[in-house]
Amino acid sequence: MKKYIFIAACLCLSYSVTAQDRKQPQPGPAPTINIGKPETFTLKNGLKVMIVENHKLPRVSYNLTIDNTPYAEGDKKGVSDLLSEMLGNGTQKISKDAFTEEVDFLGANIGYSSQGAYGSGLSKYADRILELMADGALRPVLTQQELDDNRNRFIESLKSEEKNTSAIASRVQDVLTFGKNHPSGEYTTEETLKNVTLQDVKNNYNSYFVPSNAYLVVIGDVDAKKLKKKIEKEFGSWKKAVAPSVTITEPKNVQYSQINFIDVPNAVQSEIALINTYNLKMSDKDFFPTILANQILGGGGEGRLFLNLREKHGYTYGAYSSASASKYTTTFSATSSVRNAVTDSATVQFFHEINKIRKELVSAEDLKNAKAKYIGNFVMQIQKPATVARYALNTQTQNLPADFYENYIKNINAVTAADIQHVANKYFLADQMRVVIAGKASEVLPNLEKTAKQHNLPILFFDKFGNPTEKPVVNKPIPAGVTASTIITDYINAVGGEKKIKEIKTLKIVSSGTIQGQPIESIQRKTADGKESVEMKMMGQTVMKQVVGATSGYSEMQGQKQPMSADEFKEAKAEAAIFAELNFAKNNAAKITGIESINDKDAYAVLVGEKTYYYDVQSKLKVAVKEVVEAQGQKMDNITYYGNYKEVKGLKIPHEVDLNIGIPLKLMVTEVTTNSGVSDADFK
Repeated sequence: MKKYIFIAACLCLSYSVTAQDRKQPQPGPAPTINIGKPETFTLKNGLKVMIVENHKLPRVSYNLTIDNTPYAEGDKKGVSDLLSEMLGNGTQKISKDAFTEEVDFLGANIGYSSQGAYGSGLSKYADRILELMADGALRPVLTQQELDDNRNRFIESLKSEEKNTSAIASRVQDVLTFGKNHPSGEYTTEETLKNVTLQDVKNNYNSYFVPSNAYLVVIGDVDAKKLKKKIEKEFGSWKKAVAPSVTITEPKNVQYSQINFIDVPNAVQSEIALINTYNLKMSDKDFFPTILANQILGGGGEGRLFLNLREKHGYTYGAYSSASASKYTTTFSATSSVRNAVTDSATVQFFHEINKIRKELVSAEDLKNAKAKYIGNFVMQIQKPATVARYALNTQTQNLPADFYENYIKNINAVTAADIQHVANKYFLADQMRVVIAGKASEVLPNLEKTAKQHNLPILFFDKFGNPTEKPVVNKPIPAGVTASTIITDYINAVGGEKKIKEIKTLKIVSSGTIQGQPIESIQRKTADGKESVEMKMMGQTVMKQVVGATSGYSEMQGQKQPMSADEFKEAKAEAAIFAELNFAKNNAAKITGIESINDKDAYAVLVGEKTYYYDVQSKLKVAVKEVVEAQGQKMDNITYYGNYKEVKGLKIPHEVDLNIGIPLKLMVTEVTTNSGVSDADFK
């Protein structure tokens, strides 16, 4: 299935990471920072307004933020996400289509969430942009149809992530770190989404979309005095209200460092996260040392974690850490996706680097580079209106001194190596670190258990939703009499039998799916004598084609053909058979390697060449194929899943194909044609 990997990779370039030259230029003298002071006022309903005039460009931006205390949604988790999607779809004054058309006509950008709204565009349209944004925020149309449509999309998205190791790891990390009933620990499920009614959405809007903790920040080419009157007109009618009072239970760190393991049998690599919680506000004296300590440890490609795990050991594409400040309890985390075989070794190196920055003073060079990185980024960002708006908002919501950002560079430069060591010991809790690992137990656990024992790290086991569970069973015994040959024979019989298979001379399969929200169509044609054509289309245009003919093959991308090498053609030719298993049986090329869990069911693993084929123990049907792929010098497993078998002309054909290429891709079969619809011209 390399063709699908190739296609998706070409269409999802934004997901690739390429190491760059990380040598930083020498910093120049620190610039003087002068952030425009906003003109501030408060409406009678409690809305706080900040206006910063900036006449460099004829543009304006509005940012409405509702700074409520986070709250848990319980068995209706997802209600605020649904509200976010439903806002902006028309108002009580203007229809959805008319609203969208006018925004497009103005060349504006207007959007909403359950926690606010934003609008931007040319300053000559400033008044109208404000009118539209306010209208959508204060007079939304919340309908049952919009709720149903968005809920269905959310549920489909959840289903597409069921096998996504990264999504599973993220969910369990939050559950274990904060607790299921904490706003940062609860998660959305199909059940909680189905619990949400239209009245729940309206209640959420009426309860939390209120002006008591709301801030409107305006940046741009405007006249503050004139705009004040306009804001009072548009937002003055917003009914005064206070969001419900919420008390958040403080999460606690583990008493001792430990590994929390989640078995994800389909995982092609392990997701590792070392996490502890802490409390740190931007106004605290430890803020600047902490962000610099994180920069040195794992703030980017020049961080120690990256240089260790990727550059030195080659365990991963990248390794990073995160440490920030918040009004509420937040986390330090160090994360990476690593090859299954080195999960234990990578964990040891994480601890090595965290302990090193705690025990040893950082070098003058490391500290200088970290400061230069932060100062350079700060100076670049300060030129952007969105950054100025965020800084103005932070000053209010984080209770910062009025000159916080004017003194930002000075405070960065004042940090010492001793300060770095102090905060590393205070906030990077190596002795109370929760190590959350989501990976394939059969490949990860044997070495991980040995390493964990050596380093006195107990291992606790959890399921995909953060519930404690038993240690997964690996290396299950193969029943007597079961061989690769019997498995292949059982599969052939399960799909309809060798006689039925040989009646199929040509096969055409049409499938559809989406990549990054764009519809995609796959057209696959095969012949009994080993020819194959795969064509992928987006918006009716061919974006990729791969052809395996009688004696040669090629791939085509954007009209450019690339002939296959002799080895590539040989491999593709072996795959091109309508049912490759007939060749396995004929050539005695298969070898059983064990029993593994696929989609929570036992499956026989059969090795053929460099690929592993999985056949369900009960149904005998093929449920997955694993192959090793290489990208950026790193090798990793890639698994394709098959399901929803349906009978076509006496043969069972899978009607769902799931791929994972960093993002999930599901192909749904819409048409299967046998012995027609295929000609020699398809393989030219």
